[in-house]
Amino acid sequence: MNLTRTVRFLLLLAIVAIVSQANVAASPMKHTEVEQAIGPILLALIVIILTAKFGADLAVRVGQPPVLGELALGLIIGNITLFGFYGFDFIRTNQVVSMLAEIGVVLLLFEVGLESNLKEMTKVGPSSFLVAAVGVVAPFVLGFGVARTLLPQHSVYSHVFIGAVLCATSVGITARVLKDLGKLHLVESRIILGAAVIDDVMGLVVIAIVQGIIKAADGAGSLTGLGMAIIVAKAIGFLVGSVVIGQLLAPRVFRFASKLKAHDLLLGVSLAICFLFAYIADRIGLAAIVGAFAAGLILDEVHYEDFTARGERGLEDLLRPITSFLVPVFFILMGMRVRLEVFGDLPTLAFAGALTAAAIIGKQVCAFGALGKGLDRTLIGFGMIPRGEVGLIVAAIGAGMVLHGERIVDSMTFSAVVIMVMLTTFVTPPLLRWRMGRVSPKR
Repeated sequence: MNLTRTVRFLLLLAIVAIVSQANVAASPMKHTEVEQAIGPILLALIVIILTAKFGADLAVRVGQPPVLGELALGLIIGNITLFGFYGFDFIRTNQVVSMLAEIGVVLLLFEVGLESNLKEMTKVGPSSFLVAAVGVVAPFVLGFGVARTLLPQHSVYSHVFIGAVLCATSVGITARVLKDLGKLHLVESRIILGAAVIDDVMGLVVIAIVQGIIKAADGAGSLTGLGMAIIVAKAIGFLVGSVVIGQLLAPRVFRFASKLKAHDLLLGVSLAICFLFAYIADRIGLAAIVGAFAAGLILDEVHYEDFTARGERGLEDLLRPITSFLVPVFFILMGMRVRLEVFGDLPTLAFAGALTAAAIIGKQVCAFGALGKGLDRTLIGFGMIPRGEVGLIVAAIGAGMVLHGERIVDSMTFSAVVIMVMLTTFVTPPLLRWRMGRVSPKR
């Protein structure tokens, strides 16, 4: 059986399974019984895995990051109708699938933390710190202003959360483009990558603070200056405390684990540390992803060199099969939650366009924080544009938060944010390639 026939056969099986699932959904069977059945979950995973791989392949073929293809195909399958209703709603509403997506996000931020080196962050100099700081403040202010102007009916907390969505930068997308172009050695490239990592740390602190403020407002109805100060101290204290304590304890934990005889100890112990930090963050009122990122920051290769010295693979290699399965669940689900009708809704498109403009302008402003003569500040600004996975994660957190019975991020706002993330991700590679072509080849 050749490849074409195999693909056709798989598509036929998928159609049969979807029709069967649609019939189940239309039957009088109790909703709880359907949710608890393993069949719908397995079918959902089949659809998600195939969609993610086809989407990633299409994106790579046109020179775009895989996440863009996953989002786009997620949007398409989420709007396929069968028998007059959305045929994949059973995926969107399945709580088990949602939990898998949440775990995927935790592991994604853990992976981002692993790729972020604390020592390198301290060496990038004041330029990266200033670029990152301005790159958080400017987009936040612009995002808040856009939301305040175009969504006056929403609460101020919703406006603040929209500002927080625009803070982060996706370091992975820019790093991949710079690597493909062979320009990682440039001073501008080092400033971009250092600033993007610091930007993520600052952005997570902002998210933690905003989330804490909203939770406090929902519980008490008002928030005092002291209460806000406590939330800020809690967010910063958790990250700093996690790094300090973790750097002291991690080597001892792995040294002890290396003496045990069980298999896959490096992966098991590392996942336990990741989930422990995420759990603590969640229990003290912060986002679980903040804890996962902190856990990734504290784990350096030197901590588990006893494992790699005896021939075991590194932690990032061990994590890759798990994240390649769970992380796309999140992106496909995010795409599915956007209805195609929003592309015909002028207010939503106007808001998405304004958000995208604010996202791009905010990162161009941050380039003025770069210190030194002869720097291509336009290049630095372009490198900081993509919001990627972090923007989606923040939007998903907002979509799950409720204040006085109303969601902080409603479906229209969420759709606009997804469009903004896709646009900023789409424009960055060609802008970087164009600007790099203007940089002197001698540099």
